[in-house]
Amino acid sequence: MPNLKDLKNRIASVKSTRKITKAMQMVAAAKLRRAQDAAEAARPYAERFNAVMASLATSVGDSDSAPRLLAGTGKDDVQLLVVLTAERGLCGGFNSNIVKLAKTRIAELKAKGKTVKILTVGKKGREQLKRDHAALFVGHVDLSDVKRLGYGNAQDIARDVLARFDNAEFDVATIFYAKFNSVISQEPRAQQVIPASYGTAEDHQDGASTLYDYEPDEESILADLLPRGVATQIFSALLENAASEQGARMSAMDNATRNAGDMIDRLTIEYNRSRQAVITNELIEIISGAEAL
Repeated sequence: MPNLKDLKNRIASVKSTRKITKAMQMVAAAKLRRAQDAAEAARPYAERFNAVMASLATSVGDSDSAPRLLAGTGKDDVQLLVVLTAERGLCGGFNSNIVKLAKTRIAELKAKGKTVKILTVGKKGREQLKRDHAALFVGHVDLSDVKRLGYGNAQDIARDVLARFDNAEFDVATIFYAKFNSVISQEPRAQQVIPASYGTAEDHQDGASTLYDYEPDEESILADLLPRGVATQIFSALLENAASEQGARMSAMDNATRNAGDMIDRLTIEYNRSRQAVITNELIEIISGAEAL
């Protein structure tokens, strides 16, 4: 049984930890509101952009004039996986869930004989994937110095991906991220960005259909919008990730604070029992000594 001093030191240590986790929970809650608003504000634009792109892609179809970003290379032998995770930990299973989905896709692609390349965004994803798939890494994007995510960050990542595609380094690119549903629910997702996949125009109709007239022509507009579409999808994924990270961290720190409180209660009970036992033993020794006299 630990002595009173050890128990007292441990209680003090756990109380200090609880203060830290409580502070981190409050910081995450403050950041969550801003990140959630940004993610939700970007969704209508992304949905409408995808609807327009789906209409354009349907008009062009599989014609020979279709841009390469839409038509692809005609094969899927080399796959680029862009894994978006956080720069910091202490956010529950947020990073692990995204990495787990990426690892599952890697195993599936390798089983089919495909060549896999990995581009990581965020230190935590790189650390976890590096253990088993270090040989597959082709690049890393560090956002640790970025105080607030902006469209420029997504453009930088998109330029890197597009340059690799232009250099014929891969055939298909897929991004991995977590969609924010709520504080306790973040859904890991995989989304193909090259070749662009927007579904059909009917998939994006939420009521009356809209007719568009394009100038100069669909092919020219697609050639200009498709690179922007890659950046838009990456930016949307970054915003969803940011909100998911703060939601997961807030939930994890809340659980840690509760667990610390429970541990303090248990240690306090143990401390009081040990202290009572020490007092009882001292009284017994005093009474025994008095009787001996």
